[in-house]
Amino acid sequence: MAKLPTRNARRLMRSSMTAGFLYALAGAVLWGVNGTISKYVMSNYDVTPLWFSIVRQLGAGALFMACALWRTPRSIPDMFSGWRPVLQLMVIALTSVMFVQLGYLETIDWTNSATATVLQCMSILIVMVYACIKARKAPRRRDVVGAVMALAGVFLLATGGNPSELALPWQGIVWGLVNAFGGAAMSVVPIPAIKKWGNFAVNGVSFLMSGIAMCVVCRPWSSMPHMDALGWTLLALSVVVGTFVSFALYLKGVSVIGAVKGTMIDTCEPLAATVTSVLWLGASFTPADLTGFALIIAMVFVTV
Repeated sequence: MAKLPTRNARRLMRSSMTAGFLYALAGAVLWGVNGTISKYVMSNYDVTPLWFSIVRQLGAGALFMACALWRTPRSIPDMFSGWRPVLQLMVIALTSVMFVQLGYLETIDWTNSATATVLQCMSILIVMVYACIKARKAPRRRDVVGAVMALAGVFLLATGGNPSELALPWQGIVWGLVNAFGGAAMSVVPIPAIKKWGNFAVNGVSFLMSGIAMCVVCRPWSSMPHMDALGWTLLALSVVVGTFVSFALYLKGVSVIGAVKGTMIDTCEPLAATVTSVLWLGASFTPADLTGFALIIAMVFVTV
């Protein structure tokens, strides 16, 4: 007969879960705030989403690689031991990382950080559809309800409740969906590689691969923007704190509390982005916008 956990063991489990919750919450909030920082930098300086995306990927990728060399140094040579693992990493870089990083910044540039983070939640719906197709089974009733809520939320955001006109530019909607597809891919595609080589190693290599591949399109060193001390400081914060630290904290927390609770905590991203957009950038949202936000965020709790 299995022994029940002792009081001390239960206390340690609660403490570990609390720490995991706080890690994931901090990561989600930092990512939401990072969206507002990104919007400010792109709006006030000569910074394009493509240039910004490359710099963030290369910078965060270098930090991830440094941690990987410190924590799991043996995994790096193994990742380049043949063409199959290299191809696997290239797929991760070109689908998960590139779509998320560039799609997120383009959506922010065309709309705002709050809308971008809310549209990012659509990735949950995409993962749900993928899971149903893979398992060859019909969706649950609550999945259907969640899908209707998500589509209604996107409709309100896109039209403001008036189907005869677009409240958001179509480019923002398209890039928001690209970001959502990238987020869905990130929750599925890298999992086997992460289990084999670890988070730091996989993220480090895939971030660097994506950033280097995008350098073919835009050479960041030849088109340096004109920024003052504040601009460079915000850029550094976006790379180090908003991308590397937020991602590392969130993954650390989810590894403890699980993906379901992590997904729910992830809904703090739009809240953080909305609050900072209003307080810092003076953004305003209509009742239709806020209703759309609420429907998409509620969809997360209905479907998970």
